Amino acid sequence: MVKRIKMESRKVVVTGTGVISAIGNNTTDFWKNIVDCKPGIGEYHHPLAEQIRFKNGADVKNFDGTQYLEKGDLDLMDRFAQFAVVAAKEAVHQSSFIVDKENKYRTAVICGTSIGGIHAQEQSYFEVYKENKTRVHPLTIPKSMPNGGASNISMQMGITGPVYTISTACASSNHAIGNAFWLIRSGICDQAIAGGSETPFTYTFLKAWEAIRVVAQDTCRPFSKSRQGMILGEGAGMLMMETLEAAQKRGATILAEVIGFGMTSDASHITKPDQKGAEEAMRMAIRDAGIHPAQIGYINAHGTGTLVNDSMEVAAVKNVFGEHANQLAISS
Repeated sequence: MVKRIKMESRKVVVTGTGVISAIGNNTTDFWKNIVDCKPGIGEYHHPLAEQIRFKNGADVKNFDGTQYLEKGDLDLMDRFAQFAVVAAKEAVHQSSFIVDKENKYRTAVICGTSIGGIHAQEQSYFEVYKENKTRVHPLTIPKSMPNGGASNISMQMGITGPVYTISTACASSNHAIGNAFWLIRSGICDQAIAGGSETPFTYTFLKAWEAIRVVAQDTCRPFSKSRQGMILGEGAGMLMMETLEAAQKRGATILAEVIGFGMTSDASHITKPDQKGAEEAMRMAIRDAGIHPAQIGYINAHGTGTLVNDSMEVAAVKNVFGEHANQLAISS
């Protein structure tokens, strides 16, 4: 019988961030525009936008992949994977972490995405069904697979530890960060790149969201009485996560500490959220962190701006935090 070695729970910190977004294609610009309250929502750019009922979105402007990646590498990546790789490189650079032969198997890449390489998929469908072609681009499969972001990050950086993708709709990237936290805290890995990327601005995907009728015509107003729905956006966000001990040993700047995580499944309705599921996820995270609800000052909610979700989230927060809910800052 093999005796299992029990490892002590380790502290996990964030030492780097990377962003591609509608309000900045790096962390510095992104944060400056947040502080300056500069919105990224406006008319999105798509050649068939006039055929879509909603006209506004938060698409990424002025992104040139050739500034960050070699042409040959770009040809292997869908837009969502390009975003993921660029954001990951920024996070690693900011952290000053260097992948080498000693740590590459102890480093993980965990990405979240809901739709993966939808641009490559749509292009192949267009060629087959619209143009009646009998062949599609030979790289359609590697470009469209949801794991394209994580795989390309690992290849670009020589990371050979756990590399995988989580696809759980809107929770995908949160779950990716939570899984990375678990891996590092438990001792399976010493560091991880975690986050996610999405690029939903394709004609069929826009049409699909149009059919659901939950997209606002102007902008997203979470928790507002006048809210009309959500807004689609694209981009990527990545964190460089590692043990506190390792970060301190190499003198890295510590941006944050991750102290708890919780996740649940409603197991009820495919689109209508269950309040009890949200409540238990928050309680699990609080218990895991070993803190009291009154120690929390801010919640970054789902905040879709829809009538059903926003009211559910507010009720869930009030049930978990009681009177302290009135002191919380909440946004999304």
